[in-house]
Amino acid sequence: MNIDNVLISLDIMWKGMLGIFTVIILIMILVMLLTKFTNSSDDEKKSE
Repeated sequence: MNIDNVLISLDIMWKGMLGIFTVIILIMILVMLLTKFTNSSDDEKKSE
């Protein structure tokens, strides 16, 4: 087992994991914003 190959693979792995977490956080923010805007519209319709 070559330690250089392990270090190269770890470098690739952390970049991939960072990309995955970034996308997950962006999706969470998008869902929260959509929920906020759609709920406020529903509440206004119910009160009328």
